[in-house]
Parts: sequence; structure tokens; C-alpha cells
Amino acid sequence: MAHTRTCIVVLYTLVLVNIPQETCASMVFNNVTLPGQHPFPDVVVQDIQRRVNASITRRELLSYTTEDSTSSCLTGNPIDDCWRCDPDWHLNRQRLADCGIGFGQYALGGKNGRYYVVTDSSDNDVVTPRPGTLRWAVIQTEPLWIVFPTNMHIQLTEELIFNSFKTLDGRGANVHITGGGCITLQYITNVIIHNIHIHHCYPSGNTNIRSSPTHYGYRTKSDGDGISVFGSRDIWIDHCSLSHCKDGLIDVVMGSTGITISNNLFSHHDEVMLLGHSDEYLPDSGMQVTIAFNHFGKDLVQRMPRCRRGYIHVVNNVYSKWEMYAIGGSGNPTINSQGNRYTAPANRNAKEVTKRVDTAEEHWKGWNWRSEGDILVNGAFFVASGEGLELKYEKAYSVEPKSAALIDQLTMNSGVLGSRSNKLGKWTDGDGNGEEGVDDSENDYGEDSDGSSKPNSMTLISSFLIALLSFMFLCSSYDQSMLL
Repeated sequence: MAHTRTCIVVLYTLVLVNIPQETCASMVFNNVTLPGQHPFPDVVVQDIQRRVNASITRRELLSYTTEDSTSSCLTGNPIDDCWRCDPDWHLNRQRLADCGIGFGQYALGGKNGRYYVVTDSSDNDVVTPRPGTLRWAVIQTEPLWIVFPTNMHIQLTEELIFNSFKTLDGRGANVHITGGGCITLQYITNVIIHNIHIHHCYPSGNTNIRSSPTHYGYRTKSDGDGISVFGSRDIWIDHCSLSHCKDGLIDVVMGSTGITISNNLFSHHDEVMLLGHSDEYLPDSGMQVTIAFNHFGKDLVQRMPRCRRGYIHVVNNVYSKWEMYAIGGSGNPTINSQGNRYTAPANRNAKEVTKRVDTAEEHWKGWNWRSEGDILVNGAFFVASGEGLELKYEKAYSVEPKSAALIDQLTMNSGVLGSRSNKLGKWTDGDGNGEEGVDDSENDYGEDSDGSSKPNSMTLISSFLIALLSFMFLCSSYDQSMLL
């Protein structure tokens, strides 16, 4: 399906006048269009439901009318069905970039770039990283599709600062990223992060860190987010498992837009996801985020997400309880909830899905918060709001979100995909047509009681041998840049 995008350029003059803070915070800020912002967000909403319903219909038709093996792999999830039903998907990994949905569907990642094989899990030098390390790959200026030939635990010492046009593709290996700062996407575009464990991230900084081959600079202390999206656009985070971070698991702030967060598993965390820098930061009015097919799982407290300004589409997610609330916000965000299942906790004082943070009803009653086709379990209730709501959403809901009834099917593979099926242990060369690479399907990480993952002894031996063979192969065929 060919995608088109309308680009709107708006010239404006900012005049500083003495406006009361309360008035300024409540102003409708329509004269700024962020790069990457879709001019008609309701059309994107409608397109997602069309794709979901088409995938569900195709699955049902094939299951009744044919014995074709493809029918057994279809889930109705349009992202997964786009690539997982191809038994030879590993021969063309970059097809994944064509499978995005929602506001982040235009994220190219490293599409059409060369493959980079991470052969070194160390992170000892953040100013002069070695070729073969993940840090060396993500700072390059050219598009790269980054893959892992074996299971890997990368313990970061400082923030991992990405450059534009990168795909982090963990399919076929069990890849864990932990440690200082974790992933930072700042003032960049076109990044795909797929099939990675991200957990136990903590603040770091007050040191020099390289952000490109030609630049490094001093970084103050980071918050300890799992993934921090700061002033960036066209970002897609898919099939990751996130937990146990010091601050947020995913934060999207400072004029970021064109974001899709899909098929992820969130667990064991307090403040899960923040969308928007502050109520007063007006550029975040152009923020557009799709949150689809995720599982908000065990031991989560709040912010799933917490929204400030912007347009947030929350569609076909599973919420397995919460301690305070599921979706909250302030600063007049638009929240469009479709076909989710919200299961309230036993606490009778925490049954409400929604929370307007530090805002009186007289101010939030005009905010556009809509629930359509949601399944509310164990006393959960969603407080909708908005003047002229039916008229505003009429176009967006011309396709009924019937997919809520199949929510378990749509979210059954949320989080990092297993490595024992569908050839998830294969990687290939850069043209997508090369021979099969390393089969690492038997290498799994075990999970300790504290939730951290460590390799067993057989995994260590296998990993060493595979890494050694990979290194010998690369040295004999390619230059020291480690690029395929």
C-alpha cells in the first residue's frame, strides 16, 4: 500500500505579551505544525481499524475455506501478519519497515541501508566506541539495519544516543539492554526498535558521550528512562519487553510526533509512559502517538500513558489491572480509546480507567476523551468528555472497532517474540537475497528471580563459538567497519 503525506508549512511570528499563565495554558495552539505531523489524525485512526478488520476477515476466511498453512499463522494483527506468515522472512528482514501502522507508519529505520552485525556486547568507551559494538553502529550517519547473530546482554555505561535512520532488529536472538541511561532518541528521525528486552535502566551522565562519528559532547544526568524520545519524529517501537526502569519505560516529549508504540509488553513499573513535556509546552499540541496491541501487564501503577496535549490513539490493548489509573492527562490532550480491554483492580477506589491530573472538572469537561468499543472488566469505568464529541469523531468511527472481541488474539504475541518458531534464528546479508546465516534458535536466556536475564553455561559456550565464527567470516569478507 502506497503512503502519501501532506506537508504543511506554517510561517508565524511569536509576539511576547503579558498574558496570564492560566489563559496561556488553555489557548488553542493551532498555528504550529510539527515536521512529521499528520494533518488529519482521524484519517490515521480510521486506517488502523480498516487494516485490523481486514486482517481479521482474511484470517477467518482462510481458516474456513482452505488448508493453506498460512491460515495458521494469521492472527488478525496487521503488523505481525504483514511479515511473520512468510516462511522466508529472514531472507528479507527489511520488509518489516513496510509493516508499520498508525502515526509512526512512515518510520523507515535503516531500510535500504547495509546490515551491521553486532559482534561485541561491551560498552567500555562511550567517546571512542569500537567497531562491532552496538554503540558504534547507532551513531553512524548512514542508514543501518542492525542485527545480532547470537544472544546478547548489553550493559550500558551511559546513554545510548542514536543517529537517524537506524533499525535495531533483535529477531532471532535474545537481546537485553540494561544499565546507564538506556536508549535516547534526540532530535532525530526514522528509527525502528524491534524485539529487544529493555530493563533495569538507571540515571547516568555528567560526562562526554559521542552522538555521531564527528561529534561528542557533555551530557548532564539522564532520567533513567528505558526509551527517551526527545524532539524526534517517525519512530516505531514494536515487540519489545520493558520493565524495572528508574523513570519512565517510554517517554515522548519536546515536540516529538509520528510515533507508534505497538506489540510491547510492559510490566513491573510505576510511571510507565509519559507523552508530552509539560502543560505549558505548546509545541506538544502537535504530538501524535499510536498505542496499539500492547499488553500492560503485572505490577503497573499509573501512566499507561499520561498525556499532556497532543492526539493519542489507544487501540486494541490489554490492561491487566493497575494500582492508581490506566490513562491520565492534563493540558487538554485528545485521547481516542478504541477496542481496549480494561480490567480494574480489586481496590474499589481505583476502578476508574481515566484520571484528569490536577485539573478541575470545569476545565476538563471540554477535553475530547472518547471510549468506543472498549471492554470494561471488574467494575472498570471510563469517564468520557468533550463538547460536540459525536460530530468530531463521526468520520473516525465510520469503521466500527469490532476487533475488541478478539483482543486476546491481537495481543497474544506482545513483547519480545520467542526464538523457537518461524525461523526466528536466521539473519542474512545486506541484499536480502543471501544464504541463511546463523541458526540460534536453541539459545535462550533464563530469568532470575529479580527479573534480570543471564545466559546459562551452554548459552555462553554457544555464543562464544558463534561470535568467533561470525567474526572470522566478517574479517575474511568485509572491511573493519563491520558493515555488510
